[in-house]
Amino acid sequence: MIRAVTLLGLLLALAAPAAAQEAGPATTAAAPAAPTGAAKAQAYCAGIADAAADARFAWQKETLAALEKQVEERIQRLEAKRAEYEEWLRRRNEFLAKAEAGVVAIYTKMKPDAAALQLANMPEEGAAAILTKLNARAASAILSEMEAARAAQLARAMANAAKKPQEG
Repeated sequence: MIRAVTLLGLLLALAAPAAAQEAGPATTAAAPAAPTGAAKAQAYCAGIADAAADARFAWQKETLAALEKQVEERIQRLEAKRAEYEEWLRRRNEFLAKAEAGVVAIYTKMKPDAAALQLANMPEEGAAAILTKLNARAASAILSEMEAARAAQLARAMANAAKKPQEG
């Protein structure tokens, strides 16, 4: 309702100068000080401008409060997801540590030629990680049983893995 009245007042205000120009300058100069329809509309609009601004500000405040509540809810959901992910990551790391210890124990007990065959067919990162965890005697026996190119590749991967934490 306020917008319709304000729009009506604006239209009347715009139409009044155009009507005055069509009537000519004599009409506007001789016009009495009595308020016209456009002047009444302008006075009305000026009178409700503060109320309209207050209503607009109240609406904006409510909208911002609703948006802020939505943002807070999303932050809470993200925090819950982050906590869930951290728990999953912790469990995964525990599992990997246990599995890794078991795998290292298995390779420690294997004969060097059998271990060399299996490690030669593993991805480089995994094989190098296992060899790094083995004691030096077992790792050297396994590497000596491997093809020279693969053994050199794994030794290079082991050396690079040892350097990265020191450089970083």
